Amino acid sequence: MLLRIFSYMGKYKKFAFLAIICVTAECVFELLVPLLMADLVDVGVASGNQAYIYTKGMQMVVCAVIALILGIGSARFSALAGQGLGAGLREAQYEKLQHYSFANIDHFRVSSLVTRLTSDVTNIQNSVSTGMRPFCRGPVMLFTATGVAFSLNSELAMIFLVALPALAIMLFLIISHVRPLYSKMQAAIDTVNRIVQENLTAIRVVKAYVRGDYEVEKFAEGNAGLRRQSETAFRLAALNMPAMQLVMYSTILGILWFGGGLIRDGKMQVGELTGFLSYVLQILNSLMMISNVFMMMTRSLASGARILEVIDEKVDITDEDAREIEVERGSVDFDHVWFKYKEDAKEYVLSDVSFHINAGETVGIIGQTGAAKSTLIQLIPRLYDVSRGEVRIDGVPVRQYPMAHLRDAIAVVLQKNTLFSGSLLDNLKWGKEDATMEEVEEACRIACVDEFIDRLADGYHTEMGQGGVNVSGGQKQRLCIARAILKTPKVLILDDSTSAVDTATEGKIRHALREKLPDMTKIIIAQRISSVRHADRIILLDDGRVSDTGTHEELLARSRIYQEIYESQKEGADL
Repeated sequence: MLLRIFSYMGKYKKFAFLAIICVTAECVFELLVPLLMADLVDVGVASGNQAYIYTKGMQMVVCAVIALILGIGSARFSALAGQGLGAGLREAQYEKLQHYSFANIDHFRVSSLVTRLTSDVTNIQNSVSTGMRPFCRGPVMLFTATGVAFSLNSELAMIFLVALPALAIMLFLIISHVRPLYSKMQAAIDTVNRIVQENLTAIRVVKAYVRGDYEVEKFAEGNAGLRRQSETAFRLAALNMPAMQLVMYSTILGILWFGGGLIRDGKMQVGELTGFLSYVLQILNSLMMISNVFMMMTRSLASGARILEVIDEKVDITDEDAREIEVERGSVDFDHVWFKYKEDAKEYVLSDVSFHINAGETVGIIGQTGAAKSTLIQLIPRLYDVSRGEVRIDGVPVRQYPMAHLRDAIAVVLQKNTLFSGSLLDNLKWGKEDATMEEVEEACRIACVDEFIDRLADGYHTEMGQGGVNVSGGQKQRLCIARAILKTPKVLILDDSTSAVDTATEGKIRHALREKLPDMTKIIIAQRISSVRHADRIILLDDGRVSDTGTHEELLARSRIYQEIYESQKEGADL
C-alpha cells in the first residue's frame, strides 16, 4: 500500500530523495560529535592540553553547524515532498471521481468522499512532511550509534539486547490495537461532515420548519461520537510515550549501574562512559523517533486504505465497447429495456420498456409520481447502464458511442439543475466555452431568459451566488434551459424543468423550441399534462412500464390512467 501511495508523489520524488540524503548526512555529522567529545575529555582535559581542547571544540562546532544546515534542508525538502504527495493524491481521486457513473457515486456518501479528499489526504501529507526526517534519521542513528556503542564497550552494550525486544513488543501491541480505531475515527469524521452538509444544503427547510434546535442536537450527537472515537484512539496512542520513557530510563539506569562498576574496577574511563551515554541517548532518541513514525504510519495507512478505495473503485460504465462514431440525427430507441439500480435488488425499476422516437420529434413522457420517468431518461446518456435490453441512438447501441461525445450530443435539464459560482455568462457558456454573444442571446431568447436579464444588476456579467441563490427558481430553470440549448445537442431532455415557470412562459419556451430548433429531438418529462399535450406523441408510464403511446387526444380517448391524471389536474385547476 505504501508504495502505491508514494507513487502519486510524481515529480516531487526528487525532494524526497534530497531529504533522505540531507538526513543521512546530518546523522553522520551528529554522530561525530560524541566521538570528538570523548577525545576532548580523555585526551585534552586529562592532559590539560588547551590547544587540543580548542581544536576538538572547533571541530564539534563545525560538525554541529553543518548538521544544522542539513537539518534545515531536510525539513524543507520533506515539506515539499509531503505537499506534492498530497496534491497528487487529491488530483488522482478527483480525476477518478469525474469518471464515476451515478452507480459508483451511490456507493459512497458525498460527505465521505469530501473527507477522503481532505482529511485523509492531510493525514498522509503531514506524515510525510513531519515524518520523513525521523523515518530516515531513526534507523541510521540506531544502527550507527549501536555499532559505535558496541565498539566502545561490548559488555555494557548488551543491555540493548534486553531493551530493544521489550520496546518492540510494547509498540506492536499498541499499534495492533490503535489501527482499527483510526479507521473508525475517520468514519466518525464522515458522519460529522454529512450532518453539516445536509444542514447547510437544506438550511431554508431547517429554518422554515424551525428545526434549528433539532439540528444542533443531531450535530452534537455526531460531534460527541467523533470525540469519543478520537479520545479512544489517542488515549491508546498516547501510551507510546510512557512505554518509550520506561525503556529509556530503565536502560540509562542499567548503564549507569553497570558502567559505574566498570569504572570502579578500572575497566572503563569516565570520558568513555560519557561518550557511551551520548550514544545511548542517540539510540534511545532514534527508537522514540521510530516509534512515533510507526504511530503516524498507522494513521496514514488507515487514511491510505480509504483513499485507495476511491481510486480502485471499478467504474461500471466505460468506453470499452466504444467506436469512433458520432450522433448525427438523434433518433432514440428503447428495445425491451429492463433496469434496476443494484444487481441484487428484488424488483426492476423499469420493466420491458420499448418505444421509438424519430429524429426531430417532440415526445412527452408522463406518469404518476414514482413511475420511473427520470430513471428512464438517465439511460439515454448512459448515466446508468441498462440491466437487460438495449438503448440505441440513430440505430446504434449507446455503449458503442464514446461517452464524451454521447453526453455532449445529449443535454439534460433537470428540475433542480445547478448554477455554479461565477458570472451568469460563465454559467451559460458552461456547455460551449467558445459560444459567441449572438449564440448566447439567441439561446436566452428561446428560453425566455431575455425577459429578466435586463433587470439583473450587471446583466450577463451578474455574479451568481453559490448554487444561483440570487435568482428565483423559475429564473434558474430558464437559465439552465438556455445553457442546454447553447450546447446545440442532437437530443434535448427536459426533466420537469419548467415546474417553477408559469404556464404562459412555458408555452413561449415550448413554441420557440418547436419553431427555432425543428431538427433537435426533444423529450419532455412533466407532471402537468399541459406541458406535453402539444407534443407529437406522449408516452404514458405506469409503475416502470409503458402503459400507452399516442397523442393527447388519442390517450384521452382510450387510456384510463391518462384520463385520471387529466381529470385530477382539471379538478385542481377548477378549485
